[in-house]
Amino acid sequence: MPTIKEIIRDLAIAAYKIGSIFIPVKDNVILFESSNGRNYTGNPKYIYEEMVRQGLDKKYKCIWSFQNPAIEIPGNGEKIKRSRFKFLYYSRRSKFWIFDSRHQYYLRKNKKTKYIQTWHGTPLKKLALDMEKVNMSGHQNIEKYRENFAKNTSAWDYLISQNSYSSEIFKRAFAFDGEMLEIGYPRNDILINENNETKINEIKNKLGIDKNKKIILYAPTWRDNEYYDSGVYKFATEMDFNAMKNALSDDYVLIVKFHYLVKDKINWEDYGDFV
Repeated sequence: MPTIKEIIRDLAIAAYKIGSIFIPVKDNVILFESSNGRNYTGNPKYIYEEMVRQGLDKKYKCIWSFQNPAIEIPGNGEKIKRSRFKFLYYSRRSKFWIFDSRHQYYLRKNKKTKYIQTWHGTPLKKLALDMEKVNMSGHQNIEKYRENFAKNTSAWDYLISQNSYSSEIFKRAFAFDGEMLEIGYPRNDILINENNETKINEIKNKLGIDKNKKIILYAPTWRDNEYYDSGVYKFATEMDFNAMKNALSDDYVLIVKFHYLVKDKINWEDYGDFV
């Protein structure tokens, strides 16, 4: 028997599907989302910030979907709470969707809406339909996983790729037959355009890092079999941070960046200024 919560959810989705038929697209509205609304980052962030730099945030109504709308963003973008009424409204009202992860299964894209999927990584591991087994928080039905993935990617009109290597894998792994935009990742432009001492020192000042120290970035992916609950993943690592501190802290600082699916909150105080 479905729970009351599930019944309410299903009724809300049904109402959305019926009501959305009567919401027309507006050409100047763009819906942005990164990391399933968990943060402000990645390719959508840098596409949006280039629009802000060019003043296009005044020409277009830029809507950002967040799980926590308290997140600060530059420019004239409007922040809305993910999965609430405004989010559902703008999912139908927007001329463009710019997401870097799969959209929610119940969303219905207007026929006039163009969906630009930027994705969020380089396929150095098996993805989506290329996967032979799956263990998503204990869910191991690979056929169902592939079916859901293919249903999601069928809505994508454009897909951004970093290079020809990624393009070929993305086409196959995502069963993607839309237009591939092999233009490089917008989030990586900063590594070339702002790779200078002034910008590097700005970042070090912002993070309180000694200007004379070098930085090591540790940004591991997630492990699908290391989890607390469905969709709640652990920070799984074999790194010995104590050994790293003892060997490297005189000359280096370590920045640890979790994957967006990892929900751990780790206290790094024991490592002082090293982490």
